[in-house]
Amino acid sequence: MKVYAIAEAGTNHNGSLERALRLVEVAKQSGADSVKFQMIIPEGLYLPSFIKDGRYVENTVFQKRKRMMLQPEDFQRISQYSSEQGIDFGCSVFDSKGLQILARLQPAYIKFASCDLNNSRLLTEAAQFGRKMIISTGMSTLGEIERAVMDIIAAGNKDLVLMHCISVYPAETARMNLAFIRTLQSAFGLPVGLSDHTEHSLAAAIAIGMGITYIEKHITLNRSDEGFDHAYAMEPKEIAQYFLDVRQSEQACQLQVGEKVSAVEREVRKRARRGLYAAKDLAEDSILTEADVLVVRPEGALQPNDLPLLLGKRIRRTLRRFEELSLDCFEL
Repeated sequence: MKVYAIAEAGTNHNGSLERALRLVEVAKQSGADSVKFQMIIPEGLYLPSFIKDGRYVENTVFQKRKRMMLQPEDFQRISQYSSEQGIDFGCSVFDSKGLQILARLQPAYIKFASCDLNNSRLLTEAAQFGRKMIISTGMSTLGEIERAVMDIIAAGNKDLVLMHCISVYPAETARMNLAFIRTLQSAFGLPVGLSDHTEHSLAAAIAIGMGITYIEKHITLNRSDEGFDHAYAMEPKEIAQYFLDVRQSEQACQLQVGEKVSAVEREVRKRARRGLYAAKDLAEDSILTEADVLVVRPEGALQPNDLPLLLGKRIRRTLRRFEELSLDCFEL
């Protein structure tokens, strides 16, 4: 099954519709199947201020999110433009209001970040729309994942994908705990993917070999831009190479149709394998001995394992030194 590749634009548009549309183009040009954004309505995710020493202190993250958010009509345009570009549109939501807005756009899927895996109220509300749900499992225990899966299925939606995720940005490959992919596959029998926060494609290649069918990677126009996710996202050339690596890894893990030995490999075999050759001039009617035979490259009509069939056999005609041996040279 083809790996479904998601280019995660997130909020790397920095509040600009023009930049968002450019990210759609980058996702399409990279070879991704889908471009995904994050619909963060700050009031639905953050406190606007904290109480500190008895006084309210402004939450600077809340204010920054407000400055960098897109409007519902912007997401409508992004969805439309994605369709025009021939790439699926998806989005993460973080509250009921965002969910309602997204549902009207008929996305290819509804995504939930790891932070909401234990938010069954939101998950079950989304389940009722009947759309594919993709859920990241970072920071979560197996029991928490089980609870989320059971609640979603009980709400009537079985079209569910679990994304293995390590919620560290960036994540070290050695800390990716990729063996947990097997746990997710065996525990739930659902499609499993990888939300990859490493800085290269090695973890992706390993995960593809383990049978994942979805992969997600952050993208940006410029890693040095101001914002939350630019620093560990991939720029256009990097993400194109990343998804090329994904496709090549995917192909490498597939059982090749037809003969096990390809035409290209057969050409290599001609020069790399050994054949049987006369070690010296051999007279007609003489009996072949092991000293009479060279087992060397290139490949010939007979293989090294055929030599025992010829030893002790009478030679039908005179053979010149280095002449290739074949069955018709002997009385069998």
